[in-house]
Amino acid sequence: MKKLTNVFIISVIIAGAFILWGVIAPNNLDAVTSLIQGHITDQLGWFYLLAATGFLSFALFLIVSPMGRIKLGKEGEEPEYNYLTWFSFLFTAGMGIGLVFWGVAEPLYHFYYPPTAENIETQERAAAIALRYSFFHWGLHPWAIYSVVALALAYFKFRKDSPGVLSAAFQPLLGDRINGPLGTTINVIVVFATIFGVATSLGFGTAQISGGISNLFLIENSTFLQMLVIIVITILYMASSQTGLNKGIRILSKTNIYLAIFLMLFLLFSGPTNFIMNSFTQTIGGYIQNLVRMSFQLDTFNPESDWVEDWTIFYWAWWIAWAPFVGTFIARVSRGRTIREFIVGVIAVPTIFGALWFSVFGGTAIHLELFDNIDIMGVIEESGMEIALFTVLQEYPFGLITSGLAILLIASFFITSADSATFVLGMQTTNGSMNPPNGVKFIWGIIQSLTAAVLLWSGGLDALQTASIIAAFPFTIIMIFMIASLVKALRAEKIPPRKVKKYD
Repeated sequence: MKKLTNVFIISVIIAGAFILWGVIAPNNLDAVTSLIQGHITDQLGWFYLLAATGFLSFALFLIVSPMGRIKLGKEGEEPEYNYLTWFSFLFTAGMGIGLVFWGVAEPLYHFYYPPTAENIETQERAAAIALRYSFFHWGLHPWAIYSVVALALAYFKFRKDSPGVLSAAFQPLLGDRINGPLGTTINVIVVFATIFGVATSLGFGTAQISGGISNLFLIENSTFLQMLVIIVITILYMASSQTGLNKGIRILSKTNIYLAIFLMLFLLFSGPTNFIMNSFTQTIGGYIQNLVRMSFQLDTFNPESDWVEDWTIFYWAWWIAWAPFVGTFIARVSRGRTIREFIVGVIAVPTIFGALWFSVFGGTAIHLELFDNIDIMGVIEESGMEIALFTVLQEYPFGLITSGLAILLIASFFITSADSATFVLGMQTTNGSMNPPNGVKFIWGIIQSLTAAVLLWSGGLDALQTASIIAAFPFTIIMIFMIASLVKALRAEKIPPRKVKKYD
């Protein structure tokens, strides 16, 4: 193994101290992190809303700007991956586990406990708003956050031949200071956010896999079972991570896409097809129509409500915490595309797929509740949100088989996300190496799993959400300055001329 960087050493020490804290005093860890998280959401929720909407506005501006013609690479360079492979990378790295976990649970929860700022008069309106907010939380905002980080990394790496670390994106603002303590601090914060952002997702995946096993085999969904799942999955993704980007991750990414599409199409055509497609069409319209209002919605005049803090602010923090990981990974696989093509691809395609996913799984669950009098929510409140997907699948033909496929899909997403994260953490702690040493990836793989295990052990899913919100705060500030640095660099570019089609 090459000489270890300061970023690697400092990050491992901090992560090790956190894990040790969780092992020695799990209750104290839960109490302290909950106190910090409560202060952030109570006092700075507005900051997350403004930041996330600002990132989306910046991404949309670049699409229509002449800067969109600039290539993420040298002029004439072609993309490294075709569209199918590229989109499969985006999807599996971006939010695979989360979509499977929340696809049924979130719309159904909003159906029963709708946003307090909305005027809910009937069940039908509650259903429409439930799907709309699911689209909102998983749509344009998160993918814009990812695209901004990925764009900065890809631009400076492939256009300017800078190291593939986030501190390199600050060169126009900081100059050579990025090679000193300031640059090291930026990269350590990036690693910190990545660890906790990914640990949150892995924790959700672990809870759902153990919940599915418990549901299928009628055994207790215990903490011991969750720890066992983490150990088995860790062994699998550590084996995958040793094969590199173009083997293990690439094969698993395509497998995830095929399996996810199969499961979605099965439920689409075996479930209430017309209701699902009507819901998709209507909710897309409602989402676009209410996008601005939802983007700035706070329960300012209802201080007793914490709905926005529990959902929208949590999600924006989670996506920001995920952004260093997903952004680095997306940047790595996006060489040769123009800024416009890159942003449209990163934002539009996953948003549409996510909307269809929630329409199929969430729409089916709501249909079962509204028209078939099947109490899915009752099962969720008794056994946990991780059971929601399996409860719905078992209402349709081949329920055991599709539930088994769902567990396989979650495990595959788990492996891919963790595999991708070890690659990204390896890059960020080896000065941007495009092929990090296996030893470094191995260490980060173990740390990721231990962090997820400690968070589940100390406070369950609530602790996972708490960790994300805390990790996201310093990185949000970094993102704001990163955009300023990127704009400064783009304004100095010579914009390629617009291509005009000639007709005979």
